[in-house]
Amino acid sequence: MTHVNEEDLQAMRHSLAHIMATATQHIWPEAKFGVGPAVDNGFYYDIDLGENKISEEDLPKIEEEMRKVVNQNQAFERYELPIDEAITWAKEQHQPYKEELLNDLKRAGTTVANDLDAAELGTIAEGDSQTDKVSFYKNGDFTDLCRGPHVESTGKTGPFKLMRVSGAYWRGNEKNAQMQRIYGVAFNTKEELHDHLQMLEEAKKRDHRRLGQELDLFVISPLVGAGLPLFTPRGTVLREELNRYSQELRQEQGYQRVWTPHIAKQILYETSGHWAKFGDEWLKVVSQETKDNLVMKPMNCPHHQQIYASRPRSYRDLPLKYMETTTDYRDEKAGELIGLARVRAITQDDSHTFCTPEQIEDVIKMLVRIVQDFYAVLDLPLKVRLSFRDDSDAYLGDKALWERAQSTLRKIVEESGLEYYEGIGEAAFYGPKIDFMGQDAMGRELQLATPQLDFVQPERFGLTYVDQDGSEKTPVMIHFALLGSIERFLAAYIEHTAGRFPVWLAPEQIRFITVNQEEETVAFAQNLYEDSNRLGLRIHIDNTNESVGKKIRAAELMKVPYTVVIGEKEIASGQVMPRIRKDMEVQTGDRPIGTEQFLRTVAHEAKSRVHKSSL
Repeated sequence: MTHVNEEDLQAMRHSLAHIMATATQHIWPEAKFGVGPAVDNGFYYDIDLGENKISEEDLPKIEEEMRKVVNQNQAFERYELPIDEAITWAKEQHQPYKEELLNDLKRAGTTVANDLDAAELGTIAEGDSQTDKVSFYKNGDFTDLCRGPHVESTGKTGPFKLMRVSGAYWRGNEKNAQMQRIYGVAFNTKEELHDHLQMLEEAKKRDHRRLGQELDLFVISPLVGAGLPLFTPRGTVLREELNRYSQELRQEQGYQRVWTPHIAKQILYETSGHWAKFGDEWLKVVSQETKDNLVMKPMNCPHHQQIYASRPRSYRDLPLKYMETTTDYRDEKAGELIGLARVRAITQDDSHTFCTPEQIEDVIKMLVRIVQDFYAVLDLPLKVRLSFRDDSDAYLGDKALWERAQSTLRKIVEESGLEYYEGIGEAAFYGPKIDFMGQDAMGRELQLATPQLDFVQPERFGLTYVDQDGSEKTPVMIHFALLGSIERFLAAYIEHTAGRFPVWLAPEQIRFITVNQEEETVAFAQNLYEDSNRLGLRIHIDNTNESVGKKIRAAELMKVPYTVVIGEKEIASGQVMPRIRKDMEVQTGDRPIGTEQFLRTVAHEAKSRVHKSSL
């Protein structure tokens, strides 16, 4: 096939969703169909087989039938029916989900009638006028309610593969019937499909949930609850080292630590404006002692503003900078919880700066430098999304102020030489922001640090400072999180590194392996252990009664940066031959080194936060 543009590629993928539905109906004539859109890299269709269930073992059978449909090169024929006739069609074809969509379309306005993609996603808008006609597409013996577009015929589609089956509530509502969603991927060429499938295989190996268990980093306990991860000693090292570096960089720029409680009165978030937007997503707290409506803290900015409001402020106090690493809580849907990537307990390395409008540019430039320094150490390349408002009424505050703020952010990013693009409609409801986007080892985009302006909340809370002329003015608040959510960042970073952490982050930096369990060998290893401890290194002695080969393999599986075997030769010479993890090696070959020099070199690497070995 020749190269196609993105629009044509989406049409091809959408056509394959219809081909998959055609094949499914051939195998299971009783199938009831929901929606089947194109998505990133492929397509899916939601299907209800009643008592029967589609399993992963059925996918090759569906694929085989799909290829028959493709080889028949059936034309995609479009036609229209009046809405009432379309409803009759759905009843006669025993397609209740299509019937529901059509009834909703009949009640909806012409905006939806002209854009059936909204119906395919189960999103029905209310309107004043009824829909007169709807469009259908027919290929062979299969007919579907659909806006399109499609390719010319089934033979004009590219290479595809069905990937998995999962549960999906009809129209995304857990109160509705649960259907089965069959996912497929499709590309323009066999090479692109092959590369994508290889990337997915690599993603499986790097899955942070799998590595979290294998490397003993975190656990999810059913007794504690879904979305509430527990970090082991090894996993806690990652959290604390990342947070320590985050705090160091901010403290150097004058940020002061504060602490706030984990519950608060609902009225705090009503005042900030958050409750009206997100109140249904939060965990409520019932008190036996007070009638106050309480919630588990979902964010920190209203709390920090109360610290600011606790005493009079002058322009001389500004910029005033607070930081706090703390856990917030959101009542995420159970079906959306994924390892560390989506949790109910969210730890943020949060910061808030209160400043004058004239100080905005300097503060944002300082935050940009912090982000660049932090992610350079983590070896994550960055680009920027300027998250701006659209023309809707979803945002609070004066539009002229928004325009000025957005122009300021654009100017700062351009002067910093950062690659950027604008995300219209991606702003927070209270102000525009700079979203730093990273790219992981598999080419996936990650949302990382976020400085964002807020002109709304300080005004809602009545925050003021006395300016040089003696007048009271409202400060600007700048939100900033360097890691964002520590849990979500770790999910991404574990997969980016495949668990091969640099020395400064590695839960275990050195593993000493004894050749035997004789007293002299154990004593020598213990002395090295104590010397390492004094240098602040994280070490482990493997003195188990296993072969040296097995012990080395165990260290490799745990992705330990340095493994040192201790036997008679090492004891006699006072030198060791460290085995260096492959991704850290700069040079290869046998390099014996004195034990003191080795330990000091590793300690220096940890302190310097380097990625490569200097041995």
